[in-house]
Amino acid sequence: MYGSSVNIANALTMNLPKDLGLVNMQQNIALTIFFVPYILFEIPSNLLMKRFRPHVWLSGCIGAFGIVMLAQGFVSSYSGLLTTRCFLGLAEAGVFPGSFYLISIWYKREESQQRFTLYWCSVLVASAFGGLLASAIAKMDGICGLSNWQWVFILEGIMTILISIAAFFLVSDFPEEAKWLTEEERRFVIARAGGNAKSQPITSRDVVAFFQDFKNIFGGIMYLTLVIPVYSFAYFTPTIIKTYGYSTVQTQLRTVPPVAAALVLCLITAYLSDRSRLRTPFIAFGLSLAIAGLAILITVHHAFSAKYAGICLISMGTFSAGAVIVCWYIMNLQGHTERSIGSAWMIGFGNAGGIVATFSFLAKDAPLYQTGYSICMGAMCVCAFAAFAYGVLAWRGNKRFKAGMAPETQPRKRVLLQIW
Repeated sequence: MYGSSVNIANALTMNLPKDLGLVNMQQNIALTIFFVPYILFEIPSNLLMKRFRPHVWLSGCIGAFGIVMLAQGFVSSYSGLLTTRCFLGLAEAGVFPGSFYLISIWYKREESQQRFTLYWCSVLVASAFGGLLASAIAKMDGICGLSNWQWVFILEGIMTILISIAAFFLVSDFPEEAKWLTEEERRFVIARAGGNAKSQPITSRDVVAFFQDFKNIFGGIMYLTLVIPVYSFAYFTPTIIKTYGYSTVQTQLRTVPPVAAALVLCLITAYLSDRSRLRTPFIAFGLSLAIAGLAILITVHHAFSAKYAGICLISMGTFSAGAVIVCWYIMNLQGHTERSIGSAWMIGFGNAGGIVATFSFLAKDAPLYQTGYSICMGAMCVCAFAAFAYGVLAWRGNKRFKAGMAPETQPRKRVLLQIW
């Protein structure tokens, strides 16, 4: 699904701008329109997933995404591109938060980071595979009378539709609804994961109570500021590399190593984080790598090797820190109600950073892109502050919880928050 950002980024380095007559800010607007429905429908989507069951809702969203992606391969105008991008955002709105919500219900906190990271790494696999696939598809220009960028959307749309069919049969529902478990096994899984049995329907009062807790606000800010460089480099890494003088195929191939390096670091970080039962040291390490990479890109203007190393550091830092931030926040939420609202809030509000990202790297700023790099640097600094503030508020919440431990004054089955 994250391929929507990868394939549009690759298509923009092909003939898409010329064939559709995109000028001035139209490329950036086409990227931005995706996020409007994506942000607005995150929370409603999670509520609908509880009603229709995960295997139905998630596979349906993936299937709808694939159909629209396929249709995008046949657009012939700027307005058609905007329309398909908007519907892609609507279809994708339910997948990321819904998947994280589902994972959080099945696993214990101390084993969750590796599971969250494996799913998070689908983003990296999509990026690497998308770059390799695009380098091959770039040579398909003119086949069956279609441009190479059209084949990018058509082939990836077909693959997504096939994946949605498999997802309908392979995606599990919540433990209490999983038909492949016995009743005794369901009770065991629910108790093992912290007693997160499916609760009554979520009301507006639940939503209001959720946003009265400032920890949740900082959780959204953490993800928002992380997403700005993530989407910036997902969308514009091919464009940035192409300014170094490479052909379209060479550009696509050079987008793969930064992603591969990030994938390796993510998997190592997940293992060490679960083993140590720590989150914040790995967040700090990832943010430090990203800041170092941005500093290189801001200050080095001629040495390609140094700038390429900076791109690798940014990719490694943002993706490794991002997986830990998402897991840290969502696994600190309590029960179905908080996790349903919280996972959608974090991903939905956070993806507003994608809107910032689409206007951070403008053609007029090429090839130095000082404005875009500076925006990403500022976002990383704010992310670090938000993570620190969230940890402090979690510590204060635990302190108050311990002070009033009487059963009648605390929600049933509530557990202490992970601070570090």
